[in-house]
Amino acid sequence: MSDTVVKDSNGTVLEDGDSVTLTKDLKVKGTSETLKRGTLVKNIRLTGKPDEVECNTKKVKGLVLKTQFLKKA
Repeated sequence: MSDTVVKDSNGTVLEDGDSVTLTKDLKVKGTSETLKRGTLVKNIRLTGKPDEVECNTKKVKGLVLKTQFLKKA
């Protein structure tokens, strides 16, 4: 994980603990939940993959989001 650079949809570098905002409505697989565009997600965790981050929302825990749908808050 040391040399992997994770960037949001605008090319801004993301780090552990950052807050991000969703740029698109996202349906959560396995649930009936939809995360709305503009939702603030706090305290993300990097996964070691350059296009994914882990996070928790109020409704869904242990969520993995693609960075192409995120922008740094």
